[in-house]
Amino acid sequence: MLLFDGTCGFCDGVVQFLLARDSRRFLRFAPLQSPVGRTLLAEHGLPVTDDPDSMVYIEAGRARTRSDAALAVARRLDGAWPLLGAFRIVPRFVRDAAYRLIARNRHRWFSRLDACRVPDAADRDRFLA
Repeated sequence: MLLFDGTCGFCDGVVQFLLARDSRRFLRFAPLQSPVGRTLLAEHGLPVTDDPDSMVYIEAGRARTRSDAALAVARRLDGAWPLLGAFRIVPRFVRDAAYRLIARNRHRWFSRLDACRVPDAADRDRFLA
């Protein structure tokens, strides 16, 4: 389960990117702001906020955030994307600094959505809200 900022244009683009590269349909999605997202955050001891600063990837009962989440998601994608796992050798504080830079500026560099996008019929079963 990937929890993402549902009002972030960049995050929406990332979700669309992931949908196109997950032919096994392994990934499921929910906006952080949704009831499902808020419940999962609370269950994993993560802050429930209206202004999230990280995506959260939950797999096998473990929640990962920031660069750890991104690398874990890449493992599930088609093609060469799982090779990004090699970046685990980079210390987390360095990876997370780059992640925070993008997260802090994502609304300025990319659009902000008024509401979470409604998935099309082909992908609706992959979203929980």
